[in-house]
Amino acid sequence: MSQQTWHYQTAADLDQTLAERLRHFPRQPDMLVYSLRTLAAFSVRAYLRLYHRLRIVGRKNLPSEGSFVLVANHASHLDALCLLAALPYAWLHRAFPAAAQDYFFVSLPRLAIASIFVNAVPFARQIHARQSLNLCRRLLANPGNILILFPEGTRSVTGELGEFREGIGFLLAGTTIPVIPCALLGARAAWPKGAWFPRPRRVRLVIGKPRRYSDLPPNRESSRQIAGELRGAVGELLCQ
Repeated sequence: MSQQTWHYQTAADLDQTLAERLRHFPRQPDMLVYSLRTLAAFSVRAYLRLYHRLRIVGRKNLPSEGSFVLVANHASHLDALCLLAALPYAWLHRAFPAAAQDYFFVSLPRLAIASIFVNAVPFARQIHARQSLNLCRRLLANPGNILILFPEGTRSVTGELGEFREGIGFLLAGTTIPVIPCALLGARAAWPKGAWFPRPRRVRLVIGKPRRYSDLPPNRESSRQIAGELRGAVGELLCQ
């Protein structure tokens, strides 16, 4: 009986510095990172339940399989953590919140938080936005991945829902990828932009029903329509 020779292959990024490995996306599998991320998820979810009394409504609207996109209003650093808390632990390493490349992927402490604990995908908000959208498309083409986006592009200072950027439309027009509008209520009061520490305020996450835009052609008019419709859907959930 012949035996196959087993060859050990080192990780492709083994010769890189820690910062280089964390900035690179997609990231190489790393059991230490997976363990730290899982431990952080347990801790963060307990913190959200106890300190902010997080309540999640509409979990049944999350697709049970396949890739999908979550979009929500954005007024706090708690937003991505709350959306991640709505997902099963089994999906933890395949959920990717989009994070501003010029904010979270610069200093090593923020880079570590974004890459290790949040599993964020770097998103360029200005000159390289199209490349970032292409990266998101490739991510969603891999079945079972979850992309978390905040189409306003930045945190709202007042808490008012801002305009959704057309990029979300470019990403979804002409595809069968479902997008789920979500609304975060109380997150701004709990941790507003500019505050150093969160406050003990109640937070509620409302998850809407999935939408698909496979019938719309991938052009600018469709992108504007999708952005407007999703903003309206999130606005309706904020009123619940």
